[in-house]
Formats: sequence, C-alpha cells, structure tokens
Amino acid sequence: MKVLIVGSGGREHALAWAIAASPLTSRLFCAPGNAGIAEQAECVAIAADDLVGLTAFAKREAMDLVVIGPEDPLVAGLADALRAAGIKVFGPSAAAAALEGSKTFMKTICRQAGIPTAAWQTFDDPAAALDYVRRHGAPLVIKADGLTAGKGVTIAMTEAEAEAAVRQCMVDGQFGRSGQDIVVEAFLAGEEASFFALVDGETVLPLASAQDHKAVGEGDTGPNTGGMGAYSPAPVVSEAMAETVLETIIRPTARAMVAAGRPFQGVLYAGLMITSDGPYLLEYNVRFGDPETQVLCLRLKSDLLVALLAVAEGGLHHVDLRWHDDAAMVVVMATDGYPGAYHKGSEIRGLDAAAAGEGITIFHAATRRDGARLLANGGRVLNVCATGATLRQARDRAYDAVDRLDWPDGFCRRDIGWRALGED
Repeated sequence: MKVLIVGSGGREHALAWAIAASPLTSRLFCAPGNAGIAEQAECVAIAADDLVGLTAFAKREAMDLVVIGPEDPLVAGLADALRAAGIKVFGPSAAAAALEGSKTFMKTICRQAGIPTAAWQTFDDPAAALDYVRRHGAPLVIKADGLTAGKGVTIAMTEAEAEAAVRQCMVDGQFGRSGQDIVVEAFLAGEEASFFALVDGETVLPLASAQDHKAVGEGDTGPNTGGMGAYSPAPVVSEAMAETVLETIIRPTARAMVAAGRPFQGVLYAGLMITSDGPYLLEYNVRFGDPETQVLCLRLKSDLLVALLAVAEGGLHHVDLRWHDDAAMVVVMATDGYPGAYHKGSEIRGLDAAAAGEGITIFHAATRRDGARLLANGGRVLNVCATGATLRQARDRAYDAVDRLDWPDGFCRRDIGWRALGED
C-alpha cells in the first residue's frame, strides 16, 4: 500500500513509525513532515492545511490510504475532498469533525444523547457571559468554542479569573474567530484521563488507556499547552471504568452522530474527568491525541495500518487489537518560553546518546535539519519516549534519556506520571 500521513508533529512521527513497520506498507509519504519523520517516510512540501494541494498529490500518486493527523484540516473538510476524489481516508468528515470544531455542537450532542458532561451555557455576547459569571460565581471553566490548538480553556478558580478569560476570548480576540463564541461550564473535581476509540460509524473499538499532562508546570500548574507528557496505561481507567465510558459516552455518541446524519469515521478522543459520581465528558477531539499517540503506538502489538484501513473501509468489526503489557511514557521537550513567545532555531545535540538507552524511542515534534545540525523549529520539539516493565521503570528511563540531551534552550516537566506514581 501507498500511504500518506498529513501533519508534521510528534503524533505524526509516531504514526509514521508504526505504519512503516507494517508489512502492508510499500511506500510511505508525509506532508509536510519533519526531520525525524524523514527517517521513516518521504516528506512532501505540502502544508497540512493545503486541501487542494494534498488532494491533488494523493490522486496523482494513487494513494491507497490517507491518514489525517491534525484537527484543522479535518474541520476544514480535507477528508471530504479526498473521498470525493475516490481516495480512502482515515479521518472524519467536516460535519462529524464538528465534535471538536465546536464546543457548542459537542455539548448539544451530549444533551441529545444523555451523555454525562458538566452543566453548561454558550454565549455569543460578552456582556451576557460576564453577567452569567457574576451570578454563578467561581470556579468555572471558560472555553473558546472553536479550535485553539489546545490553549483555549481556562479553569477559573476565582470570579476575576473567569471574567478575564471571557474578555480574552470575546473582547481582546486572543483566539480570533474561534473565541467569538464561548462555552461556560461548571467545574468538575476529579482526575482527568484520555480515552481513545476507533469508530467506523456505529462500530466502536477501544484503544489502551492513557493520561496526559496539559499544564506547562509541575503539579499541573500554569497555562495549558498542547501536552507536556503522557503515559499508558492509566490506572484511573480500570477495565470496569473503561466499560462504563464505552456504554455511557462513546457508543451513545456514535449512535447520535449517525442519527444526526453525520456518521463518525476515525478516532474519537474523549477527554474525561473521572469523578466520585463516575466519568464525565470534558471534550472530544476527532483525531489521535498528541502526545498520547506516542505511548499508544509503543504499546500496540497489532498492525496499526490494518486497523486504520478497516475504519476507512467500514470493516472495524473484523479487527481485534493486542497490546504489550509494558508501560510507556513520553516526556515532551519544549523550547524555553513555550506556550508563550519562544525563539526557533536553537541547536539540539546529543540525540544519538539519548536514543541509545534501553527502551528509548525519540519522536520529533518540531525539528528541521541545517546540514548536519538538528534545530528546534517550534514550541514542542521532541518527544522522549520510554517503555518499561513498570511505569516507574519507564519514567526513569525517559528522564535518563532527557538528561543525555544537550539542548540548553529546551525544558520539560520533571513529574510526568505523578498521579500514578505518587510523590516518588
């Protein structure tokens, strides 16, 4: 098979790594890719949001499957354009991608299907939103309605923080059109977890559990990022909890989307809050998570390409997935200043030494080559991954590899996995 992966981050590098290992793969392309992905795939200089260029390339090269990584091209309709050209796609239509593209749409589906989620209101007028905040008080969660690269959510523990978040979105325009409408929802206490399931309409196949760390600082403090690390399995998602999530959240969503004339085909990524009353849906993403995909790919025994193709062809009921017992962890190395302002172009050394450790795999998230030099080319730059017989062993191996890197302009959180491992 000839396969095209769309995207350029750590998630796409992990997908390329797994798909390249499939005996079904004859040629693998990635658009636009990065310096690490170039070791597994032929990188093509077409931007992930260039729907016309990507469709023309996939048609010209007679791709057997296109795997779309990021959310922006999905919401913009890339999967629709490819299917119209007769090309098999892993990824939902624009109509189905609204589960991520609009928080209001996602919440409406929850209401219609009886899916447990936090109480909410949507607003398109800042004065009405501010009045709601003052009447209800804190804590509240303020969310930009549209896509914000994981940065449009504020957990406001005080009324002043909530008001500031409303103004940032609706008055200051921090997130552009994505923040013109907002969702204000009740604060839920508990432990967050990520739950992934392949869906080809109504058939649902769950993946292994994972938990990520969105905040930039230790102890889950500071502003939200695209993700500073993850691990799998997540102890908070027991087998019983996983079945509850499937029955109360994932399967009802799949049925509701079919009923709405928007059948979902791809991977549903449910951001959950595990409370004392059970699991609640915080948000849906309509693509593989980043950095959770990295640890899931390391733990997957089965052929990923077979599963993705089955989703594209509507044959998911024929697929069964097997997983390694070993735990996996990823530590994200980011450029100093992220998620705020940062400089591109700093040199990264010591990659070979870091990757030489037992159980270590390093995925590139934002790198480029300048001759023999490897340069940082974004905010989240490297994903240092490790597997181990236990989560603690995976953690120790990952941070040993981090310490072998020579990148003065980079930083990472030093407590990935702390909820599962405690203070140790």
